[in-house]
Amino acid sequence: MPSFDITSEVDLVALGNALDMANRKITNRYDFKGVDARIERTDKLLTLHADSDFQIRQMKDILLPEMTAKKVDVRCLEHGETKKAAGNRVQQEIRVKIGIEQELAKKIVKRIKDGKFKVQASIQGDSVRVNGAKRDVLQEVIADIRKVFPDEALQYGNFRD
Repeated sequence: MPSFDITSEVDLVALGNALDMANRKITNRYDFKGVDARIERTDKLLTLHADSDFQIRQMKDILLPEMTAKKVDVRCLEHGETKKAAGNRVQQEIRVKIGIEQELAKKIVKRIKDGKFKVQASIQGDSVRVNGAKRDVLQEVIADIRKVFPDEALQYGNFRD
């Protein structure tokens, strides 16, 4: 029986390379000279440190194109609020979403069932497995999910006949 998995994954090595390039560009930029502006990463959390909100926005304008160039989907980022840090400094946390959250997985399964496709969808951990009798129906499901959830960083893989 043909099947495929809907997942949400991020290449952490490519993310690390994008962060390194962004930090290098930030230290070399004239408007950041003498400023302790940097991007730190701890597992699934990016923290931007700077002196002002404007500099945080400038750092994001450097980071996001670098991530895109390294083929990291920027839709997997969840931007937090800019907060005051020690002294006159500010910081912003950006969470990297890896895996499909339960709420989204339930919405995907509900959409597949409401679409009257002749397939079965089941949640398996942080992914959704879709089984069907025909390959064409599975491709229709992929097209429908892409149309309904355009803002989510979803990948469709592990396609089996």
